[in-house]
Amino acid sequence: MEQDSDGQVVASVLMGNTEAYALLVQRYQKPIYNLMYRMTGSSQDALDLAQETFIKAFEALHRFRAGSRFFPWLYSIGLNHSRNFLRKNKDRRTVSIDDCDVGSGLEYPGQEEENLCTTLDSKGLRKALSSLPVDYREAVVLRYHEELTIEEIAAALGISASGAKMRVHRGLAKLRSLLENG
Repeated sequence: MEQDSDGQVVASVLMGNTEAYALLVQRYQKPIYNLMYRMTGSSQDALDLAQETFIKAFEALHRFRAGSRFFPWLYSIGLNHSRNFLRKNKDRRTVSIDDCDVGSGLEYPGQEEENLCTTLDSKGLRKALSSLPVDYREAVVLRYHEELTIEEIAAALGISASGAKMRVHRGLAKLRSLLENG
């Protein structure tokens, strides 16, 4: 079953093979953890939130639409969960840039963004990214770190494709501004 598509694994879980869900956890634990870490800046919170995201997804699996991609659906659950966490804990939230590992910066596949990324110090980039408004940060991370298409970003964020494109564009513009002036 390891080679099965996400849809086949979901169908198997829904038919009673709950142990098959471990395959989905295995496939997506790193990107979900990375999302949580980028949202909170805390490895402990990221671990807890990632685990809770998989639990929430398992409990809501009956609402997953067959034929849809699993990852954007899971990611949207994770985004909503991290937003709720940040709202509840906004007074205690601190992001320690020193705790970030060097290899976890964003990667920009586009030509202009690639030039920007290669000229910047990765800690400065992470610091600027963490200071972006959450809506823009989510869109930029989904596009350039997780390499989702605009349509997949729209599905994950629950907005239109033009709204997703706008958030990515504005997020990049704000990130550029922060990096140039910071």
